[in-house]
Amino acid sequence: MTYLLDALHARVGEFVALRRDLHQHPELAFEEHRTAALVAQKLRDWGYAVTTGLGGTGVVGTLVRGTGSRRLGLRADMDALPIHEASGRAWASQRPGLMHACGHDGHTAMLLAAARQLADEGRFDGTLHLIFQPAEEGGGGALRMMADGLFERFPCDAVFAMHNMPGVPQGQLVLREGAAMASSDYATITLTGIGGHGAMPQHAADPIVAAASLVMALQTVVSRNVDPLQAAVVTVGALHAGQANNVIPASATLELSVRALDRGVRALLERRIRALAEAQAASFGVQATVDWRSGYAVLVNSAAETAFAREVALALRGPERVTLQGPPLTGSEDFAFMLERVPGSYLLIGNGDEPGGCMVHHPGYDFNDDNIAVGSAFWVRLAERFLGGAEAGEP
Repeated sequence: MTYLLDALHARVGEFVALRRDLHQHPELAFEEHRTAALVAQKLRDWGYAVTTGLGGTGVVGTLVRGTGSRRLGLRADMDALPIHEASGRAWASQRPGLMHACGHDGHTAMLLAAARQLADEGRFDGTLHLIFQPAEEGGGGALRMMADGLFERFPCDAVFAMHNMPGVPQGQLVLREGAAMASSDYATITLTGIGGHGAMPQHAADPIVAAASLVMALQTVVSRNVDPLQAAVVTVGALHAGQANNVIPASATLELSVRALDRGVRALLERRIRALAEAQAASFGVQATVDWRSGYAVLVNSAAETAFAREVALALRGPERVTLQGPPLTGSEDFAFMLERVPGSYLLIGNGDEPGGCMVHHPGYDFNDDNIAVGSAFWVRLAERFLGGAEAGEP
């Protein structure tokens, strides 16, 4: 255990309490007013220059030391999910139907603990920007902050972010160079036919039969159009049609989730889904309309910044607690948009692999508070090394 980890473990109680307070008061995308106010006040108390309202409810805290020209951005997300909590924790959500089911309360607490340590004892020569982002859960808060001039107002030479991961040993740091998380797009396919009596189908053009055939045909996009060495997901999550067993409806609607780990594969999926929908519809005498909604981009970690983060992780945790090149994930993350503008890396910290543990977005999930000291120590050491205040082998 390093000196830094010992120091953070000694003062972590303040941030465990803060994390649990955030957990009790979850806020949805662009509604993080209480969370943002708490973050802003803490940063001001510790001597940061604070900007609020970026991207709606985003907060940026800036700390400048010395005359160095290097500029670093560290990002944490703040929003919760519309899920009713069933964790049974004493600090469970006090807002019915809302909970921190993805650990953004923990991510915020880790970065705040690092902020306090860096303000009190940080050794660096340059500019540190701490980015507290709203609306990661599908709201595109990263894009909103960038549209408000995030990187013009707070220029960064590199940006980093961290997310907890259930199923990975607690405190294990998982790095990955290259494509690390998938793009996520959404499509609504509406099949329009001719309704009629279920007893006389010859007078109708049945969109349900066309929809059933299309569901099966869509599975061939991945199995027969995508390179087997690439990853892609096409999921039909909803099919809505009809209300009675003896009535053929006039329309049917499919809702799709589409994911890829490669930009070229992402474009291929859209082309093939559109073509299949139109062809399948025509073969059944109905019409297809595809409403395609582009979501998050493929998250790609740059090589140099990931190698740098690996060095920091190894110095802090040792090789047995660091995964140098973890597997990619088919989940999505809007930090991908920041990485399209600024080089950087997104890493994982294990939330624990105990039997019966809950995955994120589950009503029983909870962030592992033992990660606050580990995660904040990583941020402190990364900031000090990037901004010229510490060497890789220092404790």
